[in-house]
Amino acid sequence: MEVDNNGYIIFAGSSNPELSEAICSYLSSPLGNAKVKRFSDGEVQIEIDDNVRAKDVFVIQSTCHPVNDHLIELLLMIDAFKRSSAKRITAVIPYFGYARQDKKVAPRVPISAKLVADLLTTAGANRVITMDLHAGQIQGFFDIPVDNLFAAPVLIDYMRSNFSDDLVIISPDAGGVERARAFAKRLNAGLAIIDKRRSAPNQAKAMAVIGDVKNKIAVILDDMVDTAGTLTEAANAIEAGGASEVHACCTHPVLSGPAVDRINNSAIRSLVVTDTIPLTGKPKTCEKIVVLSIAKLFGEAVCRSHTGDSVTSLFI
Repeated sequence: MEVDNNGYIIFAGSSNPELSEAICSYLSSPLGNAKVKRFSDGEVQIEIDDNVRAKDVFVIQSTCHPVNDHLIELLLMIDAFKRSSAKRITAVIPYFGYARQDKKVAPRVPISAKLVADLLTTAGANRVITMDLHAGQIQGFFDIPVDNLFAAPVLIDYMRSNFSDDLVIISPDAGGVERARAFAKRLNAGLAIIDKRRSAPNQAKAMAVIGDVKNKIAVILDDMVDTAGTLTEAANAIEAGGASEVHACCTHPVLSGPAVDRINNSAIRSLVVTDTIPLTGKPKTCEKIVVLSIAKLFGEAVCRSHTGDSVTSLFI
């Protein structure tokens, strides 16, 4: 797709260079010149080599591991653009870190997602484009416009092409039922829910499957997979329920700690993810993981945001 990019320019931090290049390739637009360096004590140093005065600036940065480093990079780049007289600054955050901490779940704990939203706004961001927020209401934490895209079109196309009609979509917990129901409706598939108990962060025990999975191809659907404890417990419960195959899909492959070992040793035949987070180390070599690109969705969102066209069709 060729876009008249007069008046806008795209930059990227160091978190996901492959996705940034794919977005720019889709838009036939060069990536802006920015240097992300470190002082000897670890402080981040940003240098912008292109003129951004009166330009519509988009900066692409997922706040994935190392989360704090990538977040600081993003904040400093936004501040640099603001001080260089950019007309508008849009933070393109394919994976929005700290989104799981969106409410007080115990006394004397922070609402970290709100703090990060405030930091981005204070740094100078005028708009945010992100994907599959852990909780949709996080959009309300911002005092600037937020476009929350969904990976659903990409994931559903893959499911239609690779799974048979005898399909059931599984929500790994009660919080994901709305997402799973939307997928099941568009795929004309069944719906089931895992009854889960969580004793501590990153520790979950799947208790029972609510719904019919016997002799069906089951696809567990989640927004992210971190340590894969919930995912693999759910897969074991589904297999015990008589499913013929168990697969999984998620948008954000955090895949930290023992995640890959758990996936390899589980009943899961494949884990379909997107490239909002780049795979490195063991996840990159895991044969069960299939990566789909969401560069086109973000490219369209960038283009339409710049031209003032509607992005509503990208939400479904």
